[in-house]
Order: sequence, then structure tokens, then C-alpha cells
Amino acid sequence: MSENYRNSKLDTEEFQKLHGIIGNSVIIKEVVNIIQQVAPTDVTVLITGESGVGKEVVAKAIHNSSNRNNKPMITVNCGAIPEGIIESELFGHEKGAFTGAVEARKGYFEISDGGTIFLDEIGELPLSTQAKFLRVLDTGEFLRVGSNVPRKVDVRVIAATNRDLEQEVRNNNFRKDLFFRLRSINIHIPPLRDRKDDIPLFIKHFSENFAERNKIQIEGFSEEAIEVLKNHTWEGNVRELKNVVESLLVLKQGKLIFPEDIKKHLPEIKEYELGYIAPSRNLPVHTHKSSEQVERELIYRALLEIKNDLEELKNNMVLYFENKNTVYDLNELNSDKFANEDLTLQDLEKEYIKRMLLKYHGNRRLTAKKLNISERTLYRKINEYGLNEKL
Repeated sequence: MSENYRNSKLDTEEFQKLHGIIGNSVIIKEVVNIIQQVAPTDVTVLITGESGVGKEVVAKAIHNSSNRNNKPMITVNCGAIPEGIIESELFGHEKGAFTGAVEARKGYFEISDGGTIFLDEIGELPLSTQAKFLRVLDTGEFLRVGSNVPRKVDVRVIAATNRDLEQEVRNNNFRKDLFFRLRSINIHIPPLRDRKDDIPLFIKHFSENFAERNKIQIEGFSEEAIEVLKNHTWEGNVRELKNVVESLLVLKQGKLIFPEDIKKHLPEIKEYELGYIAPSRNLPVHTHKSSEQVERELIYRALLEIKNDLEELKNNMVLYFENKNTVYDLNELNSDKFANEDLTLQDLEKEYIKRMLLKYHGNRRLTAKKLNISERTLYRKINEYGLNEKL
């Protein structure tokens, strides 16, 4: 029985366990379903998502579930190769093709013949190289640097990027035809902050692996500590979480980890993220807060902080509207008026969201990132406060 056939008979949970894909969220189950559908084919796959979400894990799952799993998957980080030598690295070169080419050399595509090549950070590929890469995708042919003889390979291509390739196309940094060729099958991996319920599974997995590798006993994380980690905004995603979990296990020498330990290790965590308040006798009382409450408090605290620097915000907005030739009533930004108004929490939240949208020229993605909330939450609040008409 072939490995690929055996994989096709696995249910979702077994498949995830076999390939190291962690998560019970609906969106991860959907990702696994797509992997199982595309793996037996040779179709090109584009994997998108922020840095650290696990794009290479998905690429390996596709390759290991395919008919090519008897051949290696060659991983190439396009962003780590200097532009001057990237074509030689990908397509190889002939002897004497350039200074230092003392012998002919195969490139990654030739080395991957019969298997899979995983091109990570494909958005970093220079425009001149993109055209040659497109030719490989379309015909399987390429030229070594310094050669006029076409060579042919049978390679399955999986690409990944943390960039918005559609925006890169609009900025003339990425070829439109290559973009359309790549995006036929797009697997998007959401950031960790959008699947918080998966975080305890990652913590358990990383802790157990760390203990096994280092042959040590650990007590793990308290429930309160896990809640803190769930509420944190992981800009580095799974990679960052893994580093934090392992660092805490080392620092605590296997003892049970509490929220105070996380605060010491991650000073950027605010008190409200710790999920508890300290009463007069200094004994922490845990309060279960919804993600909506956490996000609202996040915005509120950010607003209070920005009041101290309101003049800088005013100057930035003046420059923006001067460039846009737009008239705006800057009296609304008068700090004394703002401080003396009897505003509700909702008023403060609405005002801050409006200002951040103006600051980032209406860009929802950047605004949501600045506010540390999801884009879905931002869109809902824009509609709730009727901000569409004011942008």
C-alpha cells in the first residue's frame, strides 16, 4: 500500500497528528481538508499568512502526502539569497558563466527533479527572475546561467509569502501573470490571534516536546497563565509562542508557571491582559473576560495614552490633509476640549477608531493592526459607529 493511499484514508485528526498540524479551530480543519484534496495532484499551491504561522508545516504536509514523497522537498528562502546570485541558485550555472564559476553546478530546480520545491517568501523574488520562474511553471523548462541549452525538470512547486501579492502587483513589484498562475490554489493560514482556542494545544505540544527532548519533568502552565497567553497578541505567531513557552520552562526550571512569570518574561504584556485585578490584600482574583471586553479595554487604554501625545497626532493630521488638499476642523482635536468632555467609553472608542482610520488613510488592515484587534472586529465597529460616511 502506497504512503499516499494510506494518507488518503486518514481522518482529519489522524492526518493532523501524522503531519504535525495543531489546532481544532474550524479554519484549521478547512486548511487540512484543502491539503488532503490538493496533495495527490501536481497543482501549484500558494500558501499565504503572516511570518511564523506555520507555512512550511503545511508545505511539508502537502509533499509528504503526495506521490512524490519518496523524493525530498527542497526548501528555498527567496528572501535570504542576494539578488545577484539568485538565478544561479535556482537554475544552476555553467563553468565560466561568471567570475568564480569554476565548475558547472545544478540549481535547486534540478536538484528537486521528481520531487517538490518549496519557495518560501516568493514575494521577494526579483522581477527579472519572476519571468524565468513563470517559464518553469508553464513548461518545466529553464536555462542555466551561461547556457543556451534548455533543460527540463518534473517538479511540483509550492510557494509561500507573508506579503499581499495583489498589492505587490499594483505596486509593480510582482508580475500579474505570475500572480494569477500562483493563486489558483491558495491556502491561507490565519494568525494565532484569530484562533486563540488553539493556543492551549500549542502550549501543551511545545511543553511536552521540550520535556521529552531535554529529559526533564515539568509541571507546565497554570490555567490562569494559559489564559494570559491566549489573550496576548502574538505578532510572531506560532514561532514566537514556541520560543516563549520554552524560555519560560527553562527559567522556571520545570515548576508551575503563573501569570506573574509571564509578565516578567514579556514586559510588553499590560496588566489588563493578565486577566485579573489585585485587590487591597494583594491576592489575585481571576476574572473571565470575553475577547470583546479585552479588545475594548485595549482601545480605551491606547486612547488614554495617546491623549498625552495629542499634539503630535494633530501635526501628523495637518500634514496629511495639507497633502490631500482637504479642509478639516482641527478644533475637534483641541486637547482641553477633549479632556473636559464627559465622554462614555463608547464615545472614546469611536473617536479613537476614527482618528486611527484617518491616520492610516482608511487602510483597515493597518488600522486593525495598530489597534491590536482583528479586521473583522474593526469592520463591525466601523458599521456600528457609522464611520463609513466620515472617511
